[in-house]
Amino acid sequence: MSLTPDAATNVARVLSEALPYIRRFRDKTVVIKYGGNAMVDTELKQSFARDVVLMKTVGINPVVVHGGGPQIGSLLERLGKESQFVSGMRVTDAETMDVVEMVLGGLVNKEIVNLINRHGGSAVGLTGKDGDLIRARKLTIDAPDDADDAIDIGHVGEVESIDASVVDMLVHGDFIPVIAPIGVGEDGRSYNINADLVAGKVAEVLRAEKLILLTNTKGLLSKEGELLTGLTTVRVDELIADGTIHGGMLPKIRCALEAVRSGVVSSHIIDGRVKHAVMVELFTDEGIGTLIR
Repeated sequence: MSLTPDAATNVARVLSEALPYIRRFRDKTVVIKYGGNAMVDTELKQSFARDVVLMKTVGINPVVVHGGGPQIGSLLERLGKESQFVSGMRVTDAETMDVVEMVLGGLVNKEIVNLINRHGGSAVGLTGKDGDLIRARKLTIDAPDDADDAIDIGHVGEVESIDASVVDMLVHGDFIPVIAPIGVGEDGRSYNINADLVAGKVAEVLRAEKLILLTNTKGLLSKEGELLTGLTTVRVDELIADGTIHGGMLPKIRCALEAVRSGVVSSHIIDGRVKHAVMVELFTDEGIGTLIR
């Protein structure tokens, strides 16, 4: 069945609109934090994989960093272990860390690798332990009542350093790196690290063109509920100060902000509930979500 003239014109318009962006981003690195609905909904998973393969096919270098909190929680529940959180972070004892490594470094990571490969890509899965990619240090939380006290939340870490040589080797070998946010400390222990934070740090070290954070919201909204985009770092600071940016969006914005201040050309917080969200953001004039320069 052939396209109608109107449909054919629309397809041609979309392809024509994408061309300058393909030229602009060719040989550039784009780091994508993959999580939320895009990671559990079957159709969204397929569209994400196709977007990543398309990027690689047209000469862009995607690097995927993924989360997996819901999957970790589900397995812990099946094992009869209750999940505990402090300031939004999972308390991770040694037993829980074993589950985290199994889920993030195994089940989730290999599912994403397999999905990309089935759509024509060549993905390779990594954790921060591979090639000494992510050096971590233990993260502690200040107690709410006493600033001198700290809450021990176990094997939860923050990024101390990134050695991206193994990622760089894969990228230039025509592979798509898929990174699980597990780091290793000086003591040899494994640490669970926030995936947004890892994605931002990887983008900084690789001097990426873009950092894209997939979320379950439209992006950053004003107090009136309208989407905000085309923001400068100065404007973001103002929105934090006046309380427009608060709650769960604050860590993502700070991650995006730090990446831009550290040399990443632009950060994007986009709605992962939209099919082909990554492709729409990269290859259309309007884009989708919040852009920070």
